[in-house]
Amino acid sequence: MKRWSVCVVCIIVTLLMVASSGCIVPGEETSPGPVDLSDPGHGTNVTTAPRYVTEVTPYGYGTTVSSAYTTIPPTTQIPQDRSCRIYTTKNTYAYNKTAISFNLQNPPMYINYTVKPSNVTITRVYDSKITGEGEKTLKLDTYSPVSWFEITVRSKQTGEIYLKDGFGTAKGYTTYLNRTLKILKRDDMVIEFGGNNITATASVWVKPDGNLQETPPETECTYWDFNPRDALAQLTATPTPTYKR
Repeated sequence: MKRWSVCVVCIIVTLLMVASSGCIVPGEETSPGPVDLSDPGHGTNVTTAPRYVTEVTPYGYGTTVSSAYTTIPPTTQIPQDRSCRIYTTKNTYAYNKTAISFNLQNPPMYINYTVKPSNVTITRVYDSKITGEGEKTLKLDTYSPVSWFEITVRSKQTGEIYLKDGFGTAKGYTTYLNRTLKILKRDDMVIEFGGNNITATASVWVKPDGNLQETPPETECTYWDFNPRDALAQLTATPTPTYKR
């Protein structure tokens, strides 16, 4: 009888302990305890309710996603920015010059030129670094050091030089075979073309608006880049220097 009473008491005590440990007072929340952030299933446990921000759909996960590429519409060309050719000269120079004058009232003025310099062959002898080969001969085809072309733009009244540029290392210029020069001054100008041991073609372009009283229908016109680029070669120009062994 006593053994049965003891068993009943043990059972009652056990039930009371289980009930007290699992009891939750209404309105209270239990602490979630430590959260393993590496576990994808518990990611929502560390998200706080939005207070200063607005929840939105992540980029790329919505039903409609805007394209990551933007199509840039072509630049609208303004008719007033069109330039027309007012003069062209082609000459083989041998320390001679030609010149024109033009009253530029609506800049810019563009001067485009293409040159065909003279070539020379230079022979050089050097010692080969390979044992037993001895001396080697190197033939170099290059532009003539005395081949140059120069354009000078100056004020007709004062002689002030607004631009002086061209082709040829003899004058300290580049070896671009085709270039477009840009003049931004407003003045009555003299444009000089000179050179030596070279054939050059040069054209002068200006805006008709403010510069020309009329533009003949056969006049060639075009739109130049805001910053004209230089070119190393053209079909009518001398090829880039080459090396021969």
